[in-house]
Amino acid sequence: MCGVAGFWQPYQKENKAKNEQYIQKMAEQLIHRGPDGQDEHADPERGLYMAHTRLSIIGLETGQQPLHDKQAGLILTANGEFYDYKRIRGELVIDGFDFMTKSDSEIAMKLYQKHGLDFVQHLRGEFAFALFDKKNETLILVRDRLGVRPLFFHVPDDGNAIFYGSEIKSVFAHPDVPQTMSARSQLHQMMQIMVPGETLFENIHALKPGHMMIVKKGKDGLEIRERQYWDMEFPMEGDHAERSTEEHIQAVRDALTEAIGLRLEADVPVGCFLSGGIDSCSIMGVATAMRQDAIKAFTIGFDDDRYDETDIAREMADECNADHEVLEITADDIYGENYEKAIWHSERTFYNTLGIAKMVMSKHVQDSGYKVMMTGEGADEIFGGYVTFKQDMFIHDPAYDAEAEIRKLKESNKVFSGSVLAEKTASHPALDDVFGFTPSWMQPWILVLEQVRPLLSKEFLEEIGDYDPLEAIAKSFDKEKIEGRHPLDKVQYSWAKTMLEGQILNWAGERVDMAHAIETRPPFLDHHLVETAINLPPHVRIRNGTEKWVLREAMKNVLPEVLYKREKFAFMAPPAHTDKKKTAQIEELIEKHLSEERIAQVGMLDRQAFAAFLDDYRSASTHARKTQQGIILNHLVAIHAMDSMFCTTPANAEMGAAA
Repeated sequence: MCGVAGFWQPYQKENKAKNEQYIQKMAEQLIHRGPDGQDEHADPERGLYMAHTRLSIIGLETGQQPLHDKQAGLILTANGEFYDYKRIRGELVIDGFDFMTKSDSEIAMKLYQKHGLDFVQHLRGEFAFALFDKKNETLILVRDRLGVRPLFFHVPDDGNAIFYGSEIKSVFAHPDVPQTMSARSQLHQMMQIMVPGETLFENIHALKPGHMMIVKKGKDGLEIRERQYWDMEFPMEGDHAERSTEEHIQAVRDALTEAIGLRLEADVPVGCFLSGGIDSCSIMGVATAMRQDAIKAFTIGFDDDRYDETDIAREMADECNADHEVLEITADDIYGENYEKAIWHSERTFYNTLGIAKMVMSKHVQDSGYKVMMTGEGADEIFGGYVTFKQDMFIHDPAYDAEAEIRKLKESNKVFSGSVLAEKTASHPALDDVFGFTPSWMQPWILVLEQVRPLLSKEFLEEIGDYDPLEAIAKSFDKEKIEGRHPLDKVQYSWAKTMLEGQILNWAGERVDMAHAIETRPPFLDHHLVETAINLPPHVRIRNGTEKWVLREAMKNVLPEVLYKREKFAFMAPPAHTDKKKTAQIEELIEKHLSEERIAQVGMLDRQAFAAFLDDYRSASTHARKTQQGIILNHLVAIHAMDSMFCTTPANAEMGAAA
């Protein structure tokens, strides 16, 4: 795992000295991602500047980047891992290619020479990289299939340049890139769901998962096109894989075992993040069987029994004879400076402080001497694990008594009412049009949006005009990938296209893990396993109301019995209102970032309406109400904090000068 950054200004070649300073500043913003080395490539004649900060995992002695293939005229900077690279190297050597390093990254250049733009089909792993082809005057940006690794870019209005980086702050380090928040995106972040490819900031875009961007020098400007090379395509209803139940189970077992084995490949030790869930425990069990030595496992513990899963994690660790550590997370760890650091690293808002807890854990893992950890993200997405997926299965699949099943579901998940589970039904006509219904996972955020709208200032409302964020989200989906699919497939697809990349793999995953240079590897997001899972019949993924049924059966001999039988439990940190110390700490953040002065400077909120909202939050008595209002406060604190962290405004300049 590393950091990549760069810019290409082929029509503006002057200021060589300044450009070299700019690329160094862009790289410096990514040192936390790659503390083991930093290097840049400067080509003033082409107006090309590329940078790389390295976290050495494979090819420790020879993997310094940018990588150059002078004969082919190629330059590469890569972030992430290409798995199965040894087999691919062997095949390429047989084809006559020579290798300069032992790094896995070099295979991308050789595969490009062999296959052209179709080379991405031969790459397996989690990656984001930039490849420059001198002979064809072409820059190629590529992001992995599920969006595990981040990559952002900015193209000026005149289309004569492109700036890119692993994180937005790196792109912002170039003075030609504007630093302004988008009002529309602020509204999206308040309701948690972003339009794919968009960020909080004006004209700063994320390269979408499974996409590549081809940038070619033309006579009148850069010729830029995006090309999708992969998608999570569910089969039409009734066209799922035809196998016996045992064959389905074995297919999952084989694919997951292979994915875990590939992710154990490294020239440094590989550990496991271990929660009390099926996903990480399955990885732990299989990895233990593959290794000769004890696996190092790290678990987050919370000071609230309703959210804590350490007992099951300890049981799993004991069964695997793991070297196990539990890091107890308290209010002092989650709030204050760490809260603000997590915002800086995530570059987006968050509804729950889980990501902060993970960032604190990443520091502990780094201090323990580890760089690589396997993690369970993705299992819920591909095997139907979320409670809202089950709810839609109950409602829209005639095999279930919807009323009875939902009553049981809400009772067993009442601690999550107001957060991941809506306390009442909500819908939107644009979503109904695309899916045939409004997915249950979107409904809590529709209810949040209803509470947010009355808080917005007159000026902010005038700026967004008649913009409807829910309609924009609905229009972002390709209806051809949704029509004719089973309801479970529809909701899994909708989540994967939005929340997986924008939330799970962002503030709850990669960005906070990389805050302390921890490369996380999620075997469940291996695209071979994903393709196996999404072709399973829905009633194999969720059977008789049991989520992730096929995964449970595949891993039955690995999991503790209590976990094998246990209902999915959402992994999140206790909200601020759950104890007095957390309440006091969120109040300090409110005082700092949501003061009348800051509200006036940012201009998003109506001050009187927000004051009334705060009074209501402080006096609310129900858990669901407190949780939902706490979500809104988390988003508002983050938006106002990011305004001062990243945006160039006169007020922020004054604050910076004073500091």
